[in-house]
Amino acid sequence: MPQISSIFPVLMTDDVPRAHAFYADLLGLSELFVVDWYVALAAPEDNHVQFAIVARDHSSVPAAFRKRCAGVLVTVEVDDVDTIHARAVERGLPFHIPLRDEPWGQRHFITEDPDGVLVDVIKVIAPSPEYAALYAGTAS
Repeated sequence: MPQISSIFPVLMTDDVPRAHAFYADLLGLSELFVVDWYVALAAPEDNHVQFAIVARDHSSVPAAFRKRCAGVLVTVEVDDVDTIHARAVERGLPFHIPLRDEPWGQRHFITEDPDGVLVDVIKVIAPSPEYAALYAGTAS
Protein backbone atom coordinates (compact mmCIF):
# COMPACT_ATOMS: atom_id res chain seq x y z
CA MET A 1 0.00 0.00 0.00
CA PRO A 2 1.39 3.47 -0.84
CA GLN A 3 2.35 5.69 2.09
CA ILE A 4 0.06 8.66 2.71
CA SER A 5 2.05 11.85 3.15
CA SER A 6 -0.79 14.28 3.86
CA ILE A 7 -4.55 14.66 4.12
CA PHE A 8 -6.09 18.12 4.37
CA PRO A 9 -9.44 19.72 3.62
CA VAL A 10 -9.95 22.05 0.68
CA LEU A 11 -13.13 24.11 0.93
CA MET A 12 -14.78 25.67 -2.10
CA THR A 13 -15.75 29.32 -1.89
CA ASP A 14 -17.35 32.01 -4.03
CA ASP A 15 -14.87 34.57 -2.66
CA VAL A 16 -11.30 33.34 -2.15
CA PRO A 17 -9.95 36.58 -0.58
CA ARG A 18 -12.84 36.72 1.92
CA ALA A 19 -12.42 33.07 2.98
CA HIS A 20 -8.63 33.49 3.08
CA ALA A 21 -8.96 36.48 5.41
CA PHE A 22 -11.48 34.69 7.64
CA TYR A 23 -9.32 31.60 8.30
CA ALA A 24 -5.94 33.36 8.40
CA ASP A 25 -7.22 36.07 10.74
CA LEU A 26 -9.33 33.95 13.10
CA LEU A 27 -6.89 31.05 13.42
CA GLY A 28 -3.57 32.81 12.78
CA LEU A 29 -2.70 30.51 9.87
CA SER A 30 0.34 31.18 7.66
CA GLU A 31 0.28 31.29 3.88
CA LEU A 32 1.98 28.45 2.01
CA PHE A 33 0.72 29.21 -1.49
CA VAL A 34 -1.53 32.01 -2.75
CA VAL A 35 -3.02 32.60 -6.19
CA ASP A 36 -6.29 34.29 -7.07
CA TRP A 37 -8.20 30.97 -7.21
CA TYR A 38 -6.45 28.90 -4.47
CA VAL A 39 -4.90 29.51 -1.06
CA ALA A 40 -3.01 26.95 1.04
CA LEU A 41 -2.68 27.80 4.73
CA ALA A 42 -0.83 26.10 7.57
CA ALA A 43 -0.32 26.32 11.29
CA PRO A 44 2.74 28.54 11.82
CA GLU A 45 4.28 26.02 14.20
CA ASP A 46 3.73 22.98 11.91
CA ASN A 47 3.25 23.30 8.16
CA HIS A 48 1.95 19.71 8.05
CA VAL A 49 -1.25 21.04 9.63
CA GLN A 50 -2.79 22.43 6.45
CA PHE A 51 -6.03 23.84 5.15
CA ALA A 52 -6.86 25.17 1.69
CA ILE A 53 -9.49 27.21 -0.12
CA VAL A 54 -10.36 26.97 -3.82
CA ALA A 55 -12.63 29.05 -6.02
CA ARG A 56 -15.84 27.10 -6.54
CA ASP A 57 -15.87 27.90 -10.27
CA HIS A 58 -12.24 26.92 -10.94
CA SER A 59 -11.59 24.32 -13.65
CA SER A 60 -9.95 21.99 -11.10
CA VAL A 61 -13.38 21.49 -9.47
CA PRO A 62 -15.67 19.22 -11.51
CA ALA A 63 -18.68 21.28 -12.64
CA ALA A 64 -21.21 18.87 -11.13
CA PHE A 65 -19.68 19.39 -7.66
CA ARG A 66 -19.53 23.19 -7.47
CA LYS A 67 -22.37 23.37 -4.98
CA ARG A 68 -22.33 25.05 -1.57
CA CYS A 69 -21.29 22.79 1.28
CA ALA A 70 -23.92 21.17 3.47
CA GLY A 71 -23.39 18.82 6.36
CA VAL A 72 -19.74 19.83 6.79
CA LEU A 73 -18.19 20.65 10.15
CA VAL A 74 -14.54 21.73 10.13
CA THR A 75 -12.98 21.01 13.52
CA VAL A 76 -9.83 22.87 14.50
CA GLU A 77 -8.01 21.69 17.62
CA VAL A 78 -6.03 24.42 19.37
CA ASP A 79 -4.15 24.84 22.63
CA ASP A 80 -6.01 28.04 23.62
CA VAL A 81 -9.66 28.05 22.58
CA ASP A 82 -10.42 31.06 24.79
CA THR A 83 -8.10 33.32 22.77
CA ILE A 84 -9.62 32.20 19.47
CA HIS A 85 -13.10 32.69 20.96
CA ALA A 86 -12.15 36.25 21.98
CA ARG A 87 -11.04 36.94 18.38
CA ALA A 88 -14.36 35.59 17.10
CA VAL A 89 -16.28 37.83 19.53
CA GLU A 90 -14.22 40.89 18.47
CA ARG A 91 -15.06 40.17 14.83
CA GLY A 92 -18.77 39.81 15.53
CA LEU A 93 -18.94 36.23 14.26
CA PRO A 94 -22.13 34.23 14.80
CA PHE A 95 -22.09 31.53 17.46
CA HIS A 96 -24.14 28.40 16.84
CA ILE A 97 -22.77 26.83 20.03
CA PRO A 98 -21.37 29.19 22.67
CA LEU A 99 -18.02 28.53 24.33
CA ARG A 100 -18.59 25.64 26.73
CA ASP A 101 -17.07 22.52 28.25
CA GLU A 102 -18.40 19.14 27.10
CA PRO A 103 -18.36 15.95 29.20
CA TRP A 104 -16.64 14.00 26.39
CA GLY A 105 -13.51 16.11 26.84
CA GLN A 106 -13.74 19.27 24.77
CA ARG A 107 -13.93 22.98 25.49
CA HIS A 108 -15.28 24.47 22.28
CA PHE A 109 -17.51 26.81 20.33
CA ILE A 110 -19.02 26.59 16.86
CA THR A 111 -19.10 29.53 14.48
CA GLU A 112 -19.67 29.84 10.75
CA ASP A 113 -17.35 30.87 7.93
CA PRO A 114 -18.44 33.36 5.23
CA ASP A 115 -19.65 30.49 3.01
CA GLY A 116 -21.86 28.92 5.67
CA VAL A 117 -19.46 26.13 6.71
CA LEU A 118 -19.55 25.36 10.43
CA VAL A 119 -16.22 25.76 12.22
CA ASP A 120 -15.83 23.97 15.56
CA VAL A 121 -12.82 25.31 17.48
CA ILE A 122 -11.85 22.92 20.28
CA LYS A 123 -9.35 22.38 23.06
CA VAL A 124 -9.07 18.88 24.49
CA ILE A 125 -9.82 18.80 28.21
CA ALA A 126 -10.25 15.95 30.67
CA PRO A 127 -13.46 14.02 29.99
CA SER A 128 -15.95 13.09 32.68
CA PRO A 129 -15.30 9.67 34.26
CA GLU A 130 -18.18 8.18 32.25
CA TYR A 131 -16.69 9.34 28.93
CA ALA A 132 -13.10 8.58 29.97
CA ALA A 133 -14.06 4.92 30.29
CA LEU A 134 -15.27 4.88 26.66
CA TYR A 135 -12.02 6.02 25.03
CA ALA A 136 -10.22 3.21 23.19
CA GLY A 137 -7.57 1.52 25.28
CA THR A 138 -8.93 2.86 28.57
CA ALA A 139 -11.97 0.64 29.18
CA SER A 140 -11.50 -2.19 31.65
